[in-house]
Parts: sequence; structure tokens; C-alpha cells
Amino acid sequence: MAMQVCMGAMMMCSFGVAPSSLVVLPKNTVFTDQVPDANIMDHVPMLNVMPFGMCMSPANPTVAAATAAALGVLTPMPCIPNTPAPWVPGAPTVMLGNFPTLDNMSKLMCIWGGVIQFTTPGEFTVMVP
Repeated sequence: MAMQVCMGAMMMCSFGVAPSSLVVLPKNTVFTDQVPDANIMDHVPMLNVMPFGMCMSPANPTVAAATAAALGVLTPMPCIPNTPAPWVPGAPTVMLGNFPTLDNMSKLMCIWGGVIQFTTPGEFTVMVP
């Protein structure tokens, strides 16, 4: 089931070693439980998308250099996300700030080959019996 994503949603990168939390600026003035909701344009590295600990992607130049220096033994290096394109696909029927809202089924591609996806949406619906 797709859920709206907001500030604090937890993410994981397929080449990262630690989770990270989505940062959403309050520019769209739509809030869920007093935290800003996200749209597909909340993909800016080191603003919206923080590092995932260490990076293990051989396509990352720092990992490639460290691996070469270690005579071919994969050597993780600090993660610096490189996400130039927006999240896909978003929720195209629900607009937020003229862009589709971000849902927990969306994915973000890192230029180093990692796929970033949500592990928790940042909001939870409580069912009352």
C-alpha cells in the first residue's frame, strides 16, 4: 500500500551500509503530523538525501581508487549521495508544489548505481478498533 512520505522517512541505498533519514524543507506548506510532506523534487544530495554511511559501489570513484590501492579488495569509502534526477514515479495523481507527491513506493537512483528506497514513510496511520 502506498503511503505519503514526509520528513523523517527512513531510506536505504542498495550500496550503502547504514540507513538515512529524508530531510524535507517546509517550502510546500503541507504537513503530516507537524512535519513537511515531500514531493519528487526532494532529491538534492546533502540537503534532502543524507549519506548512507559507507559506499560499496565500484562505480563510485573514491571506492574504485581505494579498491585499486588495496590490490582489488573492495574497500568501502564514505557515502556522498549523487542523485541528480527526481524520485520516480511519485504519486502522479496527487500534486504538491506543482510536482507529484512522494510515496513510499518511489525510488531514487544514485549516479554511482545505487537504488534508494524507503523503509518507513515517516508517518504512521493508527487504526482504532
